[in-house]
Amino acid sequence: MSKRDLAIDLGTANTLVFQRGKGIVFDEPTVVAMNSRNGDVLAVGREAWELIGRSPASVVAARPIMRGVITDFELTQQMIRLILNMVGVGRFPKPRVLVCVPSAITEVERRAVEDAVTSAGARSVALVEEPLAAAIGAGLPIQEPLGNLVVDVGGGTTEIGVIAMGGVVTGKAIRIGGFDMDAAIQRLIKKRHGVAIGETTAEKIKIQMGSAYPAAGARPAQVRGREMTTGMPKVVTITPGEIREALGEAVRGIVETTREALAEAPPELAHDVLETGVFLTGGGAMLKGLDMRLAQECEVPVHVTEQPLTTVVEGAGRLLEYLPDNGSAFFAGSSKS
Repeated sequence: MSKRDLAIDLGTANTLVFQRGKGIVFDEPTVVAMNSRNGDVLAVGREAWELIGRSPASVVAARPIMRGVITDFELTQQMIRLILNMVGVGRFPKPRVLVCVPSAITEVERRAVEDAVTSAGARSVALVEEPLAAAIGAGLPIQEPLGNLVVDVGGGTTEIGVIAMGGVVTGKAIRIGGFDMDAAIQRLIKKRHGVAIGETTAEKIKIQMGSAYPAAGARPAQVRGREMTTGMPKVVTITPGEIREALGEAVRGIVETTREALAEAPPELAHDVLETGVFLTGGGAMLKGLDMRLAQECEVPVHVTEQPLTTVVEGAGRLLEYLPDNGSAFFAGSSKS
């Protein structure tokens, strides 16, 4: 056991790092700024965003993690190495690392995560499924023979798991998340108003106006974008109803998959969930009215965790004291050392 041990939540939108004894030491976008000519990574996180547009054209932004899995091995390895340096964990002695992964990840994808983190400077790597880490972060009694249903709405995927006796009994994962909501807002504004807006603007609209359930007092807002026909800046007025319409398909997907997960759970555990409720976490949990929508359509109480954005990595951080060098019932897949 060492205070150098780390838990990493490699999310599609954000990467978070928890260090024993210190808590969360890194929480920034999963973005790298790279030199397109030689592939070198110049910066990660917020610093990477700041470089884009203020540097030569050869500096481009890239997301090495999509839908919760590695899409560019070399970039991910370089990104993790930079993050380890940024949090003050050098190569000697090497830290042990626990990484949160989607429950539906394949064996090949698991191996890619292990290899990337090991190559970046870890002594050993263990993997834990995100719904289980979220349940631990939410303070649920996961070791008891009691069913708990966790819905983790991330940037690229939504993870749904029924947790009992220290593991995921049944689980589902769908490729719907915050980025899909942002893209839906972009499409609606482009189609209905003939104006193109960027990812950042769409995300701000989602946060300020987005909802999964009609809200009292919601007001229209003005949005600035680029008119498709002329290429000139244009301001248009967007209503909360339009944004709710844009998010409708993604919200329906999350709700329907939650209902399916509940229906497929063993009857005893499903009965527990009807009493204890659903625990909603992840960045998407902050969408206004999503808890009400889930409660109404799944006919169960819904609780949003205290810190939805950090619940998963907090849970993984609590597991660090149990982190072995060679496997455990908690951890998904084998460790490398």
